[in-house]
Amino acid sequence: MPIRIDNDLPVKKILEEENIFVMDEDRAMSQDIRPLEVVILNLMPLKEDTELQLLRSLSNTPIQVNITFIRTGTYESKNVARKHLERFYTTFDQIRERRFDGLIITGAPVEKMAFEEVEYWDELTEIMDWSEKNVTSTLHICWGAQAGLYYRYGVPKYNLPEKFSGIYKHYTFHKRTPLVRGFDDSFWVPQSRYTGSSKEAIVANDKLEIVSEGDITGPYLIIGEKGKNIFVTGHPEYDTMTLDQEYKRDMEKGLNPSIPCNYYPEDDPTQKPIKSWRCHANTLYFNWLNYYVYQVTPYQL
Repeated sequence: MPIRIDNDLPVKKILEEENIFVMDEDRAMSQDIRPLEVVILNLMPLKEDTELQLLRSLSNTPIQVNITFIRTGTYESKNVARKHLERFYTTFDQIRERRFDGLIITGAPVEKMAFEEVEYWDELTEIMDWSEKNVTSTLHICWGAQAGLYYRYGVPKYNLPEKFSGIYKHYTFHKRTPLVRGFDDSFWVPQSRYTGSSKEAIVANDKLEIVSEGDITGPYLIIGEKGKNIFVTGHPEYDTMTLDQEYKRDMEKGLNPSIPCNYYPEDDPTQKPIKSWRCHANTLYFNWLNYYVYQVTPYQL
């Protein structure tokens, strides 16, 4: 898909080098079509890494998409240059009067905290409330999925005995469900989290449907209210080296992390990781944009 982003966004050059179709503002203005408007609430500390990962994943449909990045106003990230935030991000206050076709809420490294203890929790819940009337479909990723399940449907989270880190096998149910259309019977997904969401509470809620899960990792894809809200408990957008970077970071901090599962050849961190999830990741984002955004969003926002 032609992704429409700011001409000066640093990751634009990387995307073009990877032969991903990126449309700059000038060319987009010359096309007489109504593009999808997708806003991304980027809660990850390494903003530019997440920008690149998500834009890669959103690049596989013929639909033109305008991307707007927003950040929290109540908390300022310490891992990205202020100039980058001021140039390429806006705040919720600046877009609250607008409507969007899609919203993506990313993960965040705060999962060991109670939701209400997170510094920007009130702002996040305000955005989720706003999205009910102003967004066609919201995609929640990892901690964003746990937060959305908790706030929207009362699904509690719990601490895992050990961090899920690695590439885990998952399975699909209900093959005709559009979100998993084109998926194989089993597929691989990057996971990187210390907590999980209660499967019992998800199953007990008639507004939620589990369409994919893993034997080890539990529910992976959950649909709320027929696609108004979609929850992805892993990180399908991760790059090949992301888990490697996280593992080595934790090693340097003396956390003694386990070697990520099913990631390095022969579980040897000195070898280059094996990429085994990109096709299904791309299919997931394609299905969300096509079936839960493009097919149901009004032409006039």
